[in-house]
Amino acid sequence: MLIARVVGTAISTIKDEKVQGRKLLVLKQTDPTGKLIGKPFVAVDLVDAGEGELVLTGHGSSARQTNLTKDCPVDAVVVAVIDHLNVDDKVVFRKE
Repeated sequence: MLIARVVGTAISTIKDEKVQGRKLLVLKQTDPTGKLIGKPFVAVDLVDAGEGELVLTGHGSSARQTNLTKDCPVDAVVVAVIDHLNVDDKVVFRKE
């Protein structure tokens, strides 16, 4: 799993029938403190995350192991919204 921040949405009126009705989010990976790193990517939202939130994502074959994405053509999914992170006994992120 990776930590990422929701930076936008992707709207698609034509897509594979297995992902019809699923929200697509544009994410950017972060370090544990929430600092943006890496390139943006699109993930299927399974938890109704919103723009600006810090989330956990699953990738590759793991993204196709949920009840909603089994056998779907997806490579990344949002599986959790992060409330706070503790790293080395320090709170490095807390949702406002």
